[in-house]
Order: sequence, then structure tokens, then C-alpha cells
Amino acid sequence: MKLLSDALVSNDDFFVEQVHLTAIVFDNTDDVTIWATVFRDDDEHFFHLGLPFHALDTLLRVAADRAEALAEEVADALAETVEWPCLLEYTSDERPPVALPGVALKLAVTFPADAEEGDDPQPHNIFYLEGVFVRV
Repeated sequence: MKLLSDALVSNDDFFVEQVHLTAIVFDNTDDVTIWATVFRDDDEHFFHLGLPFHALDTLLRVAADRAEALAEEVADALAETVEWPCLLEYTSDERPPVALPGVALKLAVTFPADAEEGDDPQPHNIFYLEGVFVRV
């Protein structure tokens, strides 16, 4: 599996489809990191998606037949979490990756904060969510 950041041809915002969530990480009560895979350029790529907590609800609502169960699982995890970060993993037969069918995510590229002026840093494999688009 390849890093999505290695497949970028520009630093512009871009769209990904065929997304599968493999983990939800609650960094704290305000921030969430999604671990995901996407099929792009005939290969599977892995990436992290940083988003504010309220945007997680939007992603869960487009998870097709798993939306309701995921929302309950997230609510239970948040109610019971005493240590941060909190990880919900979807990588087994019992808890397979969560598909987002018919959904395109618009992602923004991030770069290391410690890059020197004039450097041409490689982008992080962490992206920010710019928008969620659903086929109708």
C-alpha cells in the first residue's frame, strides 16, 4: 500500500473517491483523525484525514448501511473514554473497513510546520477535509 501524499502531482486541493475508513482516532474532545484508504491510479493508497469533531458526523451519515451503528459506536466510545487518544479500528472480518459509497471527499494538502523559507517540503500524508460530495 502506498502513501497518498506520494501520488500527488500538485499541491492544489483534490478529490478522492472509493474511500474506506480503517480507523477513527479521537485526539481530544475537539479533534478527530480518520485513517483511510483510497483506490487511486490503479493502486491502493493510505492517508490520514484531520477534521474538527463536528465534521465526523457528516462522514458517518454517508457510510450507507453502517451509518447508524457507527454513530452509536462513536457515542459509546466518547461516553466511556477516560484516556486520549481513543481508537476505533475497522480492519478485521468482524469490523471491516467502512466504505463511503458514492462519496467524493475534497482534500487539502498539508505541509510540515518546520519547513524553512525557500524549501520545497514534501507534503504530509495528513490532509484536511474541504468538503463532502455525494452522487445523486
